[in-house]
Amino acid sequence: MQGAQVLAAYKADNGAVTVKTLDLKSYTAIVPGKLSFDVWDVRGEEVRGVIRIFATVKVPEKVESVNHVWQVGPSVTAGRIDRHDFGPSNMNSKGVLSFNGAQVGGGAVDPITIKKNIHGILNAVSWGVLFPLGVIIARYMRTFPSADPAWFYLHVGCQVSAYAIGVAGWGTGMKLGSESVGIQYRSHRYIGIALFCFATLQIFALFLRPVKDHKYRYIWNIYHHSVGYSIVILGIINIFRGFSILHPDQKWKSTYTAVLIALGAVALFLEVITWIVVLKRKSYKSTKTYDGYNNGQSREEPLNI
Repeated sequence: MQGAQVLAAYKADNGAVTVKTLDLKSYTAIVPGKLSFDVWDVRGEEVRGVIRIFATVKVPEKVESVNHVWQVGPSVTAGRIDRHDFGPSNMNSKGVLSFNGAQVGGGAVDPITIKKNIHGILNAVSWGVLFPLGVIIARYMRTFPSADPAWFYLHVGCQVSAYAIGVAGWGTGMKLGSESVGIQYRSHRYIGIALFCFATLQIFALFLRPVKDHKYRYIWNIYHHSVGYSIVILGIINIFRGFSILHPDQKWKSTYTAVLIALGAVALFLEVITWIVVLKRKSYKSTKTYDGYNNGQSREEPLNI
């Protein structure tokens, strides 16, 4: 783990067990270094294929416990220790080492994990819930004249809120990337950048929106709708990629999946209702007979030709 003070043991080319101290500041440069605390009598031994490390460590006064991490590396190349994997078992290899005999639970959550959780929650709420909800409001509520202009303000409110929260989530992701030297999730990162760019375009759409009868309004509609649906699709994809990276408890992934299913069910129901309303309106207009009145304003007589 980056920032850890490490005792690492491995078998040298001559078969002897070698122990080195590492001040692990970066995953790209795993080199020996002096630890931040005193340690002596360091040695290692191998018994039946298992390597053990022995050392005497000076513990600061009045310290009753310390955080403890452990890993198994894949190999050693030319005397240099290679980087370990970053699977769930690796990331969960941590605990608290007690010096007073007290029973201690799992280790405290490290700051990086806290930032990852914040990043995931912000993006799930913004791109994964609020943005699709705003799309549903715009697509289906405007079908009903009584919902105008309430649907528009609800739509804008959802999208602007999603953008603000999403930018915060995007910022935490960029910060995590800068702090995790040697760890890269390229597809997750690139999709996140694309989401930010598309969402910014949508914010501009609010200010570039022409009036309904403008000759370029249809072009704006194509741009606005295509970018909006792209954000929804990319957002959902990236959230599930985030789940595969963060490996949270299954309940979080299940909860978000349930939210998506609920949104999809609501959208499907409203899609059916919308088509029924639209088809009824068309049917009513096509079968309406001439009653001698001009939209209820004044009576007109049929033309005599």
